[in-house]
Amino acid sequence: MSPAIYAALVGSLFQNPAPMFAGAACAAIAAVMTALKTGNELLWPCAALLILTGAIRSFDMAKYKNRHTELTAGEASRWEVRYQIGAMLYAMALGAWCAIALLMSDDAVAHMICISVTTGYVAAGAGRTYGRPWIFHLQILLTCGPMAAAMALHGDPYYLGMALLTVLYFLGLKMITTSLQQIFVRALIAREREAALAGQFDTALNNMPHGLCMFGADGRLGVMNYRFSEMMRLPTDFVRRNVNAADVVAACVASGTMSPENGKTIISEIENSQASAIVTADPDREYGRALSWTFQPMAGGGTVLLVEDITERRKAEARISHLARFDALTALPNRLSFRDEIERLLAISNSASRLSALLFIDLDQFKQVNDTLGHPCGDRLLCIVADRLRGMLRPDDFVARFGGDEFVVFQQNIQSPEEAAALSRRIVERLSERYEIDRHLVEIGASVGIALTSRGMTADNLLKNADMALYRAKADGRGTFCFFRDEMAETVEARRVLELDLRKAMANEEFELFYQPLVNLKSGRITTCEALLRWNHPSRGTVSPIDIIPVAEDMGLIVDLGRWILRKACMECMKWPEAVSVAVNFSSQQFHQRDILSEVRYALEVSGLPAHRLEIEITESSLLRNTQWTHDALMQLHSAGVRISLDDFGTGYSSLSYLHNFPLQKVKIDRSFLEGIDTDRPLTLLRGVARLSADLGMSVVVEGIETNEQLELISADGTVTEAQGYLFSRPVSATRIHQLLDASHGRHLREGNVKVLPSRSIA
Repeated sequence: MSPAIYAALVGSLFQNPAPMFAGAACAAIAAVMTALKTGNELLWPCAALLILTGAIRSFDMAKYKNRHTELTAGEASRWEVRYQIGAMLYAMALGAWCAIALLMSDDAVAHMICISVTTGYVAAGAGRTYGRPWIFHLQILLTCGPMAAAMALHGDPYYLGMALLTVLYFLGLKMITTSLQQIFVRALIAREREAALAGQFDTALNNMPHGLCMFGADGRLGVMNYRFSEMMRLPTDFVRRNVNAADVVAACVASGTMSPENGKTIISEIENSQASAIVTADPDREYGRALSWTFQPMAGGGTVLLVEDITERRKAEARISHLARFDALTALPNRLSFRDEIERLLAISNSASRLSALLFIDLDQFKQVNDTLGHPCGDRLLCIVADRLRGMLRPDDFVARFGGDEFVVFQQNIQSPEEAAALSRRIVERLSERYEIDRHLVEIGASVGIALTSRGMTADNLLKNADMALYRAKADGRGTFCFFRDEMAETVEARRVLELDLRKAMANEEFELFYQPLVNLKSGRITTCEALLRWNHPSRGTVSPIDIIPVAEDMGLIVDLGRWILRKACMECMKWPEAVSVAVNFSSQQFHQRDILSEVRYALEVSGLPAHRLEIEITESSLLRNTQWTHDALMQLHSAGVRISLDDFGTGYSSLSYLHNFPLQKVKIDRSFLEGIDTDRPLTLLRGVARLSADLGMSVVVEGIETNEQLELISADGTVTEAQGYLFSRPVSATRIHQLLDASHGRHLREGNVKVLPSRSIA
């Protein structure tokens, strides 16, 4: 039993003091009457005790009623004890009065008075003490027990029967009071649960984020939560005024939170009694709210109205939409917004037969700004570029940031292509002017691709054409502009077909390795064979590596292709004489993959080739990237026994620090050094590089030897150790290189070492 129910049960004892006071007065009068009628002096003390006890209990009742605080469990316990003491005293006085009147008097009137008064008092007590029935049960015992015992002791059979009936009567009252108490307790528990649910409902109702109004079938307002009154600035007691929907709407209009037009719409939706939803704008610009109204009919008639403030949601949606369509950095339209706008503008241009131009702009040297000054400076540079572009355009033109350092401009309603060329020229010049960012002077350039519109052209085609024109402008040296021409599309299509064929060739292993020998100038033997890729295309014929390697690098296939070349070359080298090595070219992209060391080790392991018979050729561009990592990788390869060769020396930066800082065993001097070698200056330069390399302990190879005169000039001072070129052999297949190796090594085994090669090719 909860403390609240216990307090309510105790409170029921003091519920109505008037009947108890009337009963006490009647009992006192009856006691006085019996004392006068019988003349028994013992009845006077009983009458006095009944009067005194009744007065005290009546005073206690009045005191309880005059309380001004809620009854707590502790107070209820004390009041229960007080009531119990008073009830017990009064019951004992009543029982004593009945017993004395019945046993010490033969007056039938006195007997009737005491029996009837006692019976009536007990019956009345059943309706007053049902909250705590055990107190009433004690009262029955103390009151009716002496009366029934006195009637049984009277000796008369009728009195004995009356005693029995009294016992049965009071047993029935006991059961009635017990049942009444159970009913009362169940009612209190139900009321307590309802109060708890009502409290929870009220709490939920007034703390929900939505405003709520509930209108009955008659249109009267039944429920309004605090959120609704707060949102619409209505009095909190508005629901108690017995108003209808029109009154509520009128009050909202009067408070300035609803326009009269919206009010009429809301009343109409309530009267329709159909599920619906509308959105209204707050007429007060200071608030500027957007409210969502939802109308839901109830089963028995009436409508539940929900209102939600969606102002922040609308703002968030607007921000999201802006972020989705505009670049957060430059505030220019982004790729998505640009494409939609281009579709719209193209439709207008096509319908009016007007000429327009799309300019695809790419910033030159922008990556260097990011790499040297950092991305924050790069971001500020992009913002300045965007401002410069805005300042050069007409109101009808449209500019967007396409992504990264790319911008696009749609130039509408031009008279001739010269207008697009003039704008492109201004853009290149303006964007190439110096920038000052965080006290840094920055210089970049710009390249522009131009595509002109034609009837029926889509945005995708226009962008593709402009992109191809931009590609050509960058290929022409950057810092310029270029118009799209049809042959560009043919070139791009040919490149696309080549890429598809290259992927197919990778899957079907349509490649073949050719080998070009390197000849030792002292022994005349072939010491190394350089592996060179060939592609036997079904329709193109033999495709040169010059056409394959750049495409493979752009497609990201160079790593897989290089891995295949390395393993194939190692396995082929195992078929050659032990004194012959194989040289494999590594592209910069392939060399800087993080698992290059494991790839080399795996190729040697599966082929069984000793590490000293593998020579890796790298170019100067490979040494420029990630210098520390490159140095560590070369050191590990060198420690494993693999030979490192610097290929095409003299065609790049040609820094002599490479020869000192990296573990190189061979330098291959590019064929460009042979141009004009019959004059003093080129020959002196070649011999100087060769002598420096030789002094550093490296072998020197000269590429591109085609004549005996060239051979004699480079071998005169003995610093060049090996030569390679068409004078000895062109790149040949694996079968042919076997024949050359057999001929070369077999001949020298028979004839001994030859210091100077014969003046003829060995191929």
